[in-house]
This record gives sequence, C-alpha cells and structure tokens, in this order.
Amino acid sequence: MTRYSRHMPETYLVTGANRGIGLEFAKQLSAQGHTVIGTTRSMADADDLKKVAAKVLELDHTDAESVARLKDSLEGTPVDVLINNGATGPRKADLPEVDCEGMVSEFDVNAVGPLRVIKALLPNIKQSDRKVIVSVSSAMGSLARCEDWRSYGYCASKAALNMLMLGMSKELKPQGVTCCVLHPGHVQTRMGGGEAPVSPAESVEGMVGIIGGLDIAQTGMFYEYRGNMLPW
Repeated sequence: MTRYSRHMPETYLVTGANRGIGLEFAKQLSAQGHTVIGTTRSMADADDLKKVAAKVLELDHTDAESVARLKDSLEGTPVDVLINNGATGPRKADLPEVDCEGMVSEFDVNAVGPLRVIKALLPNIKQSDRKVIVSVSSAMGSLARCEDWRSYGYCASKAALNMLMLGMSKELKPQGVTCCVLHPGHVQTRMGGGEAPVSPAESVEGMVGIIGGLDIAQTGMFYEYRGNMLPW
C-alpha cells in the first residue's frame, strides 16, 4: 500500500460518529490533523463529537430527506475519505423466531443506508484528491467466515453491504474511486459489549492505518483491522 503522510491534512466524513467506533475515528483522525465531519442522528447526543470534529451534522441514513439535507449542506465540499460507520447490531434468534420485519429494518440501516450516503456524496468524493469510500462491515458478513448464523438479519445485511461495495468498486475504479470494506474486530462498544477483546482505540488505530495506505490498487478488498485480507 502507498502510505499517505499523517501530516497531510485530508477531509474525512464519518457517519455514526457520536459514540463507539465512529467517535474513536473522529478522535484519532482529528489528532492527526485531519478535518473531520461527523454525523449523528441527534445533536443532543453529540457533545463528545463536537469536541473533536470540525463540523457536526445530523444524519439518519435511513431517511432520504435527511440524506438530501446532508448533501445540500456539503455542496461543493470535497470529501477525501467517506467512512460509512453507522449500523445496527446483531439480533440472535432461531429460525422459527426470526423477525422478518426487523430484518428489513436491519437491511435498511446496514446496507441501504450506506448506499444512500454514497450516492449523495459521490460528487464530493470525486472532487477530492484521494477519492476513497470505506464501509465498516463485519466478518459476520463473510460467507466463508461467519459462524454465528443465528444473527440472520445482521449477517445477511452485512453480506449485502459487502456486495454493494464490491459492485461499486468495479463501476467506480475507472473514475479513480477506491472502495474497500473493513472488519473492526469484536470491539468494546455498546454493540460489541464490555467483554469484547478489542478496544475501540486498538481497532480504529488499525483501520486508520489501513485507510492511510489505500489507493486504487486496493479497491474491492475486504480487510480486518490488523491488515489481513478476509474472504468474501
């Protein structure tokens, strides 16, 4: 990978940045001198984000009007790296108890929502020098790696996100846009639980390092936070 200097300021947009992995992205990227635009579903929950981000914007990526407002507010602003981080966590159930309507909601949050944001901000990304789109997915979305099939909606929605990213990596490669998927590990967040083995700082430090080295040669790749490639 080509390493970009940490002293080269870039503009990052991080969704779901008011807590957990998203907030850690905002903290580490800001500490490296980058301009961070962080989104939150509610400004009332963004006090910590406001301390580290250059700009905080409201976004519910399941709401087309909210995404349209985000697009309007960023018109003409180049975005070097878009990090789709906002997601909903696993709901375990045996097959007879699977909530199909709930699964539709999981797909909207974990797969369709990031797609809405990418479509809206693609002009901003193309205006930048880096032109990088990253989606935080999960090894649970890997058909080859997933071992927790009882989280039907989460696994399937993350697999759908992976497929969307793989498809757009092929379409956008001729336009110089790099698209990659990252697995953050099992992280100590509200979603991952306090007993998870990976701290947010460790996970994000690894992912930031990967992102810093991404270029068009890595488009369409699926990495875990330590830099290892994962199977689709």
